[in-house]
Amino acid sequence: MLGRKTHTNGGYDKDGIAQTSQPNGTPSPTPSHASRRGLDWFVFFVADVQTGFGSFVAVYLTAQKWTQVDIGLVLTIGSLVGLAGQIPGGAIVDAARSTRRAAALAVMALGASAFALAAWPIFIVVLGSRIAQAGATCVLGPAMAAISLGLVGRDAIGERLGRNASFASVGTGLAAAGMGASGYYLSNQAVFFVAAVMVVPALIALFQIKSSEIDSARAQGDTSRSHRSNLAWGLGSLLADSSLRIFAVCVILFQLANAAMLPLAASMVTLRSSELATILVATAIVVPQFIVALLSPWVGCKAEQWGRRPLLVLGFGALAVRGALFALVINPYLIVAVQLLDGISAAVLAVMVPLTLADVSRSTGHFNLAQGVIGCAVGIGAAVSTTLVGYISDHFGSYAAFATMAGIANAGFVMVWLAMPETRPNANVE
Repeated sequence: MLGRKTHTNGGYDKDGIAQTSQPNGTPSPTPSHASRRGLDWFVFFVADVQTGFGSFVAVYLTAQKWTQVDIGLVLTIGSLVGLAGQIPGGAIVDAARSTRRAAALAVMALGASAFALAAWPIFIVVLGSRIAQAGATCVLGPAMAAISLGLVGRDAIGERLGRNASFASVGTGLAAAGMGASGYYLSNQAVFFVAAVMVVPALIALFQIKSSEIDSARAQGDTSRSHRSNLAWGLGSLLADSSLRIFAVCVILFQLANAAMLPLAASMVTLRSSELATILVATAIVVPQFIVALLSPWVGCKAEQWGRRPLLVLGFGALAVRGALFALVINPYLIVAVQLLDGISAAVLAVMVPLTLADVSRSTGHFNLAQGVIGCAVGIGAAVSTTLVGYISDHFGSYAAFATMAGIANAGFVMVWLAMPETRPNANVE
C-alpha cells in the first residue's frame, strides 16, 4: 500500500521514537536524546555566530572610519571566496574521516575570525578574517547537513532538516536582536566579541552529539569510500543526473529573483517613510525568521508525506506572488507585510535544498559535494541579482525592477512545476 511506512521490527526507542526499517531490512538509526538535543543547540549557536558577519560588519567598519570603497572591497572578496569555496568545501566534508571534527574546526575558524575582526580592525586583518569566515562557512553548512543525515538516516532526514531550520531561524532572530542591543548599549565592536564567545556553547553542543552515532558512510550518502576523494569523478557523477541539473537551474532562478528583493524593498521603505525606516526594515528581517521557525518542522514532515515537488512549487509560488505584490504596493507598511511571504519561501528552501540533494546524491558518496554545487548556484544567482536589479532600478525605476524579479520568479515556478521531477525515494512504501 502506497504511503505507509514500514515498521518491520515494530519497536520504539527509549524516547518513544518508532524504529523503522530501511530498504535493506536493517533498522533505521535511533540516535540518543543527548545527540538530538546537541544537534539542535549546535545549529542554534552556529546561527548566533554567523549572524555577526551580516550587516553588522559594514556598520562596524563605518564606525572605524573606513571608506566605503575599502568596506566594499573586503565584502566583495569575502563573497567571491564564499562562492569559489562552495564545491571544495563540500568535497572536504565528503573526504573527512570525522564530520564532527570538520564542523568543530570550521566553528573555531569562525570564532577566531570574529575575534580578530573586533580586536584589530586594520585592513589586512579584516580581509584575512573575511576570507577565513567565508571558507569556514563553505565547510560548516555541508557538515551540519552531513551530521544530520549520518545521525538520523534517510527515513527521518526530512523532519530533522525541518528542525534544523527552525532552530537556525530562532538563533538568527535572537542573535540579531541581542547583537543590535550590544552595539547600541556597548559598542559596535562588542557585536563581534559576542559572536566569538558564542563559539564556546556551539562546541559544547557539538560534542554532545555522540560520534559513535554518526554513521560516516551515511553522512556522505554512500556505503563505500572508493571514489569519495576523487573530485572530478564526483562532479561528473552528480552532473550526469538530470534531476540535479534541473534543480540547480531552479535554484539560480530563485536567487536571481530573491536576492535583491528585500534590499530594494528596504530602499523603497526608506524613501517613503524615512523616520520609521529602521524599525520597519528590522521587522521585515526578523519576523520572517520566526515564520521559518514555525513552518520548517511542518515542511520537513510534509516532505515525507507529499514528496518534495509540491513543497518546492509552494516555495517558488510564494516568491512569485511576493515579487508581483512588491511591484504594486506603495504603502511602506504593506511592503513590510508582503515581505512576510519570504518566511514561506525561506522555510521551504531551507529544508528542501539539502533534502532534495540527499535524494539525488544517494549511493554516490558525494552528498556534501552536491551541496557545494547547489551552494555555487545560489552564489551565482545572488551575485547577478543585485547587479541586474540595481541597474534596472536606476534606469527604469523600482516598478520595472520588481516586475523583472516577479517574471524571473514565475519562470522558476513554471520550471519547478513542469520540469522538476519528484526525487523522494520509494524506500518507505510497500
